[in-house]
Amino acid sequence: MSSSPIQICVSKCPDRYLTYLGAYNSRTPGELEYYRHFCVPEFKNLQKAPVEVLKDKECPAMIIPSTPLARRCFPAIRAKKGVVMVGNETTYDDGRGRRRNVTELLEGAKKANVVLETRQLAMKIFEDYTVSWYWIIIGLVIAMVASFIFIVLLRFLAGIMVWVMIVMVILVLGYGIFHCYMEYAKLKGEVGSDVSLKDLGFQTDLRVYLHLRQTWLAFMIILCIVEVVIVLLLIFLRKRILIAIALIKEASRAVGHIMMSLLFPLCTFFLLCLCIAYWASTAVFLSTSNEAVYKVFNETACQFSGQTCKPETFNTSNVTKLCPDAQCLFAFYGGETAYHKYLIVLQFFNVFMFFWLANFVIALGQVTLAGAFASYYWAFKKPDDMPAFPLFSAFGRALRYHTGSLAFGSLILAIVQVIRVTLEYLDHRLKAADNKFAKFLLSCLKCCFWCLEKFIKFLNRNAYIMIAVYGTNFCTSARNAFFLLMRNIIRVAVLDKVTDFLFFLGKLLIVGSVGILAFFFFTHRIKLVQDTAPPLNYYWVPILTVIVGSYLIAHGFFSVYGMCVDTLFLCFCEDLERNDGSPERPYYMSPELSEILLKGNLEPSKSADSQG
Repeated sequence: MSSSPIQICVSKCPDRYLTYLGAYNSRTPGELEYYRHFCVPEFKNLQKAPVEVLKDKECPAMIIPSTPLARRCFPAIRAKKGVVMVGNETTYDDGRGRRRNVTELLEGAKKANVVLETRQLAMKIFEDYTVSWYWIIIGLVIAMVASFIFIVLLRFLAGIMVWVMIVMVILVLGYGIFHCYMEYAKLKGEVGSDVSLKDLGFQTDLRVYLHLRQTWLAFMIILCIVEVVIVLLLIFLRKRILIAIALIKEASRAVGHIMMSLLFPLCTFFLLCLCIAYWASTAVFLSTSNEAVYKVFNETACQFSGQTCKPETFNTSNVTKLCPDAQCLFAFYGGETAYHKYLIVLQFFNVFMFFWLANFVIALGQVTLAGAFASYYWAFKKPDDMPAFPLFSAFGRALRYHTGSLAFGSLILAIVQVIRVTLEYLDHRLKAADNKFAKFLLSCLKCCFWCLEKFIKFLNRNAYIMIAVYGTNFCTSARNAFFLLMRNIIRVAVLDKVTDFLFFLGKLLIVGSVGILAFFFFTHRIKLVQDTAPPLNYYWVPILTVIVGSYLIAHGFFSVYGMCVDTLFLCFCEDLERNDGSPERPYYMSPELSEILLKGNLEPSKSADSQG
């Protein structure tokens, strides 16, 4: 109701413009008594001076027409023929006898409340984390257990699990659509539920949006679009899914022989945490390495004005003698040495090194997994011809022989990522500029470098597989991988990407299931543990945290399968070019894989014997 930070519970929202000073001086009977309903309950003395009342924050300085929504009073804002109105008026009395436009009231309220609301929002979010952190950890543990069980079942029941996964994703999305419709229908006829999102604007209390029918309608439309897209993709890819399942089965056998690979993402995660810690500590050190700079300030003309000074010796210097009114005051944190002048360059270099180290750690994980799974594929008798510890052997080879190749591939990717960060920085600085051509050019550059980054990531991933298989340098491996994929472009589009889509559905299933469980728990809708759930300011805080954490955990588990499928697929393409299935040059792929991928044209006896 006002810019005062005090929140007052009222029985009814105000329906008129009124200032406390105006109500106090009003000759209309009942004005001050009406205003008292919007003051603190302890306020009884109506004869108290307005200045004292406002100073003690017993009453708001002004009230405006408002409408109730989610047990709160919001300004009754509406637009009539393009004119912003609050209530039925476009102007209001500011308490000093002047009429002001409603738009000034809205802008003033936004500026006055933005800092306060941001601070309150941060404090409430912090409070929610303090009371729900252990439940969040339990939710993440559930996501980890669910991911592990799903991967283990995929090892033994790949075909069944893929179809169960597809059906479950469709059912989870269907339930989401049903729930959104029920909430949408339940709000019909409730006061304030028909307010549009545009009229409501941004609110720090996100629960307000859940009392709007438009919010649930938007959720329902989004889920319907996702559901329709997935169903259509499944219809058009139904034959390709059968082929992808065969590749997933082969990947399951490979993972079954190298079970330690499921835990290897923890090693990559630990090394990434070290990179983040190094970058953050260096950035903080650089940011706090500035010195307090003091400069000479004076009211009259002085030749030393604006020059740096030292407070300890200022009173004994010549400056005070020549300029008696001069003062040595703090100006800013910084410095004027060469180090301080190039501090931004050091921060930029720190960001570049972070990208380089992070990409190197990811590359090390990829080439390690690729080496382990390649040793499975190229073993003529599986698993007898595999090394005793394939994962550790691949990790040792990567560190001993391929460090330079990994560093070079990571360097190329880091350069592109730093360029993208620079473009984002320039875009942020040019937001206030009116140069449309510069904005258009910047948008084109951002789009081009985004595509370039995606392409380099794809090329690097396959180059690392070739490095793990042949031990060649990065450039040779990238060239061979690229042309090998181009010669099998149809298989890449049909097979490799379909398996990526199926793995995405698996992650979606785990995240959706854990997210729904977290939603019912934190909103006290599970009767068995209704009293166990902690009281929260915003229940979306732990729910979103659990959802994001669950996705990262599921992505970590499925990334192992994804790397396994990519490695087996590239080895399969290489196997086709090196061998012809004859007794002299038999295929290394398993009979099951050759039967599906080669459409039954090969006799099982021509391929390598395999033991799943």
